[in-house]
Amino acid sequence: MPAPRIAMSTPRQPVEIDTSVASEARVYDYLLGGTDNFDIDRMVAARQGEAVGGIDNARAAVRANRVFLREVVRYVAAAGVRQFLDVGSGIPTQDNVHEVAQAASPDCRIVYVDYDPIVLAHAHKLLRSTPEGAADFVLGDFREPDRILDQARHTLDFGQPVALMLVSFLHFFADAADPQATVARLVTALPAGSYLVVSHLTADREPEKMRALTEAPGDDAQYEFVMRSHDEVAAFFSGLELTDAGGRAGVGSMEGWLPDATPAPQREWARMYCCAVGRKP
Repeated sequence: MPAPRIAMSTPRQPVEIDTSVASEARVYDYLLGGTDNFDIDRMVAARQGEAVGGIDNARAAVRANRVFLREVVRYVAAAGVRQFLDVGSGIPTQDNVHEVAQAASPDCRIVYVDYDPIVLAHAHKLLRSTPEGAADFVLGDFREPDRILDQARHTLDFGQPVALMLVSFLHFFADAADPQATVARLVTALPAGSYLVVSHLTADREPEKMRALTEAPGDDAQYEFVMRSHDEVAAFFSGLELTDAGGRAGVGSMEGWLPDATPAPQREWARMYCCAVGRKP
């Protein structure tokens, strides 16, 4: 059997990592129990934990989001999609998109995109595709959608449906950056039958805690949190058909995607996210 492989649209080269400010990818890695983080990331993660009532709550939230990622990839793969564009992928961990998708169908093709050079540093050794499929990584910025699309075309066939994954990601972009226009540009490039997947932090349920969370990163981080309502998240799906995935129609709480056996803390903190899956007609 051929050895697993990874394609790299971004040239292999030394990367410089700024350890003086926290990055969302490294903080997320720390909250998931990873080791690819620094003191500044752990400090900011602790502040985020304090904002939501303790570090265990912060961990429960990101773990719930990871379960959502796994479940929605399975759902989209079961719908027949064999290509995934995961923008803002973060540091590879367990239940990555390619692992879940290729377990469902080994011929799935996946492109990961992130702007953090530490993700590139780990992509070389952690992204492993089945021989039948493909896995690629692009060092790219969400705010440059045309570059992302150009690089993704090395691996993905844009004549066939693609699932655009924006999981726990859009809440890092203020309205001034016009993320809605960027999402629309990416979706426009996808053929009919493609999907848009979004999970997004919301202050609809716990406004005080989530307001405190937006203030937690501060000047020590290269990111901020932007809370959006369910209606504001729904605006990203303009022109798409919101799917009814097992009764989870429209934009709703992430809790609806979690299996019954999911621990109670994760179920509770999943309600701090709203999510949706839209199909391009």
